[in-house]
Amino acid sequence: MISVHGQPILTTAGMRAAENAAIAAGTSAETLMNRAGQGIAQSARRLAAGADVLILCGPGNNGGDGYVAAAALHAAGVPVRVAANAESKTEIARGARSRWTGIIEPLDQTRPAPILIDCVFGSGLTRPLAPDLDAALARVARAARIVIAADLPSGTNADTAEAPVWARQTPATVTLALGAPKPAHVLHPAAAACGAIRLIDLGIDRPDGVTIAARPDLPQPGPESHKYTRGMVAIVAGAMEGAARLAAVAALRSGAGYVALYGGTGQGSPDAIVHRPYDPEALADTRIGAILIGPGLGRDDRARTRLAALIEADGHPIVIDGDALHLLDPDALRARKNAVILTPHAGEFNALFGTPEGSLLDHARIAATRANAIVVLKGPTTIVASATRTIVHPGGNPWLSTAGTGDVLAGTIAAQLAYPNADPLTAASAGTWLHARAAAFCGNSFIADDLANALTPARASA
Repeated sequence: MISVHGQPILTTAGMRAAENAAIAAGTSAETLMNRAGQGIAQSARRLAAGADVLILCGPGNNGGDGYVAAAALHAAGVPVRVAANAESKTEIARGARSRWTGIIEPLDQTRPAPILIDCVFGSGLTRPLAPDLDAALARVARAARIVIAADLPSGTNADTAEAPVWARQTPATVTLALGAPKPAHVLHPAAAACGAIRLIDLGIDRPDGVTIAARPDLPQPGPESHKYTRGMVAIVAGAMEGAARLAAVAALRSGAGYVALYGGTGQGSPDAIVHRPYDPEALADTRIGAILIGPGLGRDDRARTRLAALIEADGHPIVIDGDALHLLDPDALRARKNAVILTPHAGEFNALFGTPEGSLLDHARIAATRANAIVVLKGPTTIVASATRTIVHPGGNPWLSTAGTGDVLAGTIAAQLAYPNADPLTAASAGTWLHARAAAFCGNSFIADDLANALTPARASA
């Protein structure tokens, strides 16, 4: 089993194209099925620890993978039974079934086992499960100690991330992504039904336009470093100065060398934060690496004027968050030369861009293309997208659902963007990763101030 961090995500069509390309290059479909089945068997042996295994096989190639796995487990001395809900319908699945010499039980009558391997339907299914099959899967899944899904829990739509009732009620212990992770492995509600995700490598080439985030390579100061070479962040304050202060603390603790707050009173801030009056000319300082606007900005005419001036000046890369997103015309960004990072949650995103067609992955990419920006679509799975590349951060922390954590994220991203020669997409993804790591350091029931402070150990451990 391989970690999915850093791995490309493929849609159903993308996976089919990758498999067809491998077949055209000389790898047979039978070889791909054998690799999948052997990988499932190897993973099951590690998890089963000698316990009885029940493999559920469907009529398609996912069922064929299950028959290969069953034969491999039997050959290894693992007690294994097979149940099926239909005859195999594809030629290679029929070949795999013929090589299983044991009994094949009716799925709706089979007795449960401690280890359940679900190979009924994989990523090709687009219709809902029949109610009687959903009930049969629920019955054996509830009785199992470990549930292993081959590719996806049966009945899951790989592209839309819709999940069947049985899998939502009894999530898999682990889902083995065959060849590549699919959108349903990272998008909800299906992601919650998949449990832990691991990859079975089928040896096929995969495009990397959409990938799952991995630990970032964060810049480290060296002997010649000083506060400006580590990146200066300018933050435009507004009606609620506390939000801007949270972002400023986050920027400093996530690596920025210098943070200046433009506007506000300066009350209650750490002494390390520099306070200056708001002045558009001062924001033209060439030493500034990135400007953040939005946290606590307000939505009045003053706020609107400050945002418009910053966009028009086009002097620095900017991060636009919070209140500023409610004042923004995304089409006004198209002519900018310097990078823009937008950090909307779902409500802000819909207000800005409406609801594009497709999955959340498509939504973020379409919005990034329209706005000529990097879009950080925040949620249970956070998606960081440009017009051409997307990085997905699954496994969101529900304790982040408290006021101010978005301000902390904005400051963290701004610090990564301010570093000299930073790539905007990489910076946005690195900031998102650091934010999640800081949340893990906080444990449960934390507040945004705790999160900002936790960026120091999170950055040190990265």
